[in-house]
Amino acid sequence: MSLRLLYLVLCRIAGWLTLMTRTSAAKDVEILVLRHENAVLLRQNPRPRLDWADRAVLAALIRLLPRALKRHRLVTPATVLRWHRRLVARHWTYPHRPGRPPVDPAIAALVEQMARDNPGWGYQRIRGELLGLGHRVGTSTIRRILKRCEIPPTPVRRDHTTWRRFLRTQASTMLACDFFHVDCAITLKRLYVFFVIEVDSRYVHILGITANPDGPWTTQAARNLLMDLGERADQFKFLIRDRAGQFTAAFDAVLSDAGITVCRIPPRGPRANAFAERFVGTVRREITDRLLILGERHLRRTLGEYARHYNGRRPHRALQLQPPRSDRPVVDLTHERIKRRPVLGGLIIEYERAA
Repeated sequence: MSLRLLYLVLCRIAGWLTLMTRTSAAKDVEILVLRHENAVLLRQNPRPRLDWADRAVLAALIRLLPRALKRHRLVTPATVLRWHRRLVARHWTYPHRPGRPPVDPAIAALVEQMARDNPGWGYQRIRGELLGLGHRVGTSTIRRILKRCEIPPTPVRRDHTTWRRFLRTQASTMLACDFFHVDCAITLKRLYVFFVIEVDSRYVHILGITANPDGPWTTQAARNLLMDLGERADQFKFLIRDRAGQFTAAFDAVLSDAGITVCRIPPRGPRANAFAERFVGTVRREITDRLLILGERHLRRTLGEYARHYNGRRPHRALQLQPPRSDRPVVDLTHERIKRRPVLGGLIIEYERAA
């Protein structure tokens, strides 16, 4: 802006030097033209805006005009005085921010997370939790944050439980089971694999492989499951299965004696058993669709090795990219060399730091 002021001063000096070389008639014509332009500017609505450089030049030159001409300028002495008062007020006035200070976005995100994770928490409970974390937030501020996030008050949130939340709450007590089949490459014999998955930890139990999965065989597989669970069988309350004929009343009775209630999914509703179906898709994509199975012995050895990889090494998105029961050695960050270990003949590669 200082360059603009210097430029305007130089322009005025150059104009004054030019006027000295012109005749009186030319000067009179220019004065008439300027007065007409001034009249046109006075008729404009809204009035033209002036920046601080224009105000400085006009305030300096207006003192040199005759008294009669001062009344016909865009800038009057009253305007100059008003500019001066405004400049003094701006110089001595401290910045003032009306209203409450804005809430930290991190605190607002924390309030939203608390309300979504705990449907029964009201404004006072959330405020108390924030005080325990060292944040002083008023109740009205919490109410305003939740309203902006379209989160209803506590009575509505407490009664509104989604299926996703319900299943996550019950996941630690749930099991899911299913069959999937594999066709042998040479004999084209179809083999059936029975498995059970723990919904919460995603740990998989391969309970058996057979070409004839009848009722007695499935019942014995249920007994084998209880033996694998051992003392942990008491923590499971539900098992999800489909309506296949292999699951007989004896199968349900074995689990009922252990305190596990069998829940049958609706007919033609595989999504109701989504956890087991997802494991079937994973096995097909990673093993059976990429490997020729020669027979039952080969399939048993392959699934046994894959189950050890799935339960001990394979990362799961539902578990924050951790395996169900990790058997990885303790990581030593001082070693930078990475060791590769092939699984199933190189079909899957596991990585760990070299000892």
